Amino acid sequence: MNVSSIMYNFGDVTHWINNLLTSFLPQWGATLVECVLVALVLLGVYTVLALFYILYERKLCAWFQCRLGPMRVGRWGLLQVFADMFKILIKELIPLKGTDKFLFKLAPYIIIASSVTMLACLPWGQGMQIINYNIGIFFVLSVSSVGILGILLAGWSSNNKYTLIGAMRSGAQMVSYELSLGLAIITMVVFAGTMNINEIVWAQERGWFIFTGHVPAIIAMIIYVIAATAETNRGPFDLPEAEHELTAGYHTEYSGIHFGFFYLAEYLNLFIVSGIASLMFLGGWMPFHVEGWDGFNHIMDYCPGTIWFLIKAFFISYVIIWFKWTFPRVRIDQMLALEWKYLMPFALANLVLMALCVTMGWTF
Repeated sequence: MNVSSIMYNFGDVTHWINNLLTSFLPQWGATLVECVLVALVLLGVYTVLALFYILYERKLCAWFQCRLGPMRVGRWGLLQVFADMFKILIKELIPLKGTDKFLFKLAPYIIIASSVTMLACLPWGQGMQIINYNIGIFFVLSVSSVGILGILLAGWSSNNKYTLIGAMRSGAQMVSYELSLGLAIITMVVFAGTMNINEIVWAQERGWFIFTGHVPAIIAMIIYVIAATAETNRGPFDLPEAEHELTAGYHTEYSGIHFGFFYLAEYLNLFIVSGIASLMFLGGWMPFHVEGWDGFNHIMDYCPGTIWFLIKAFFISYVIIWFKWTFPRVRIDQMLALEWKYLMPFALANLVLMALCVTMGWTF
């Protein structure tokens, strides 16, 4: 049985909303209302996900270290993130002398815009995708590069040597590891034969790529997870924010909601790289299927695609958080040597291996 005949298609809801709006509004008015609704939903999901991830990491960190984590606000500390958010919102935006005021204020909005746009490209289920291009993967990689500009502007415009060093470190790190991350994704694009994210997910209907892509898919996933950890400036690759060297790194001089933007974007980027990993290797919103097990596959199809997508993304995030609270911070030379001497050559060789496997038909 085809998975699309069982799993709910959210496209039916969007079509119903469109027909309802066009019944009493002109086409341009309906389009305008739909854009406003999409923006509100996107911002709401962005905020809820960021708050969840803050609590998620704090609780996991406490679990790894045999303690409880935040427990004061709400039952089991579940309302702590809302208290923290409220505190950030009411804090004063402190003006600084010697800064480039325009670029200083612009930087956090660039980072937020980059992460929101990437979030809009992720399909959460059938019909649950805001931006859907034929070159979707290329578009996501392009937008992710814009975030680097916001970090560099934040460090330079602050007129502080610590923020500038943090921004330079972050720029070098993110530009370097984007190569391995992009090569790992391209490896799976070669296997899928398309750059459309929805088509990549549908190509995994009979089996997730991590199982059907043979050895190159496993290697690509390992490279991707390591590169994504560095790309999001998370431990053990959190050199741009090394507290014992650079106080808080490139956002040292920020306060109030501007600092909150950096904080939220960091956690949203963790979800985004985890979501892309689930889409490229673990089937995205596609249920777990085993060839020939029709009864088992039929049962798996009843779980909503959104739940499948979130479970996979949270699992990848768990692994990345595990890295941070397990391994010590590396030195800058070790971080760059790992990329240029090991990850990128392995990623290039793995891309050639995947192309050979696809050409010769050596895949499951």
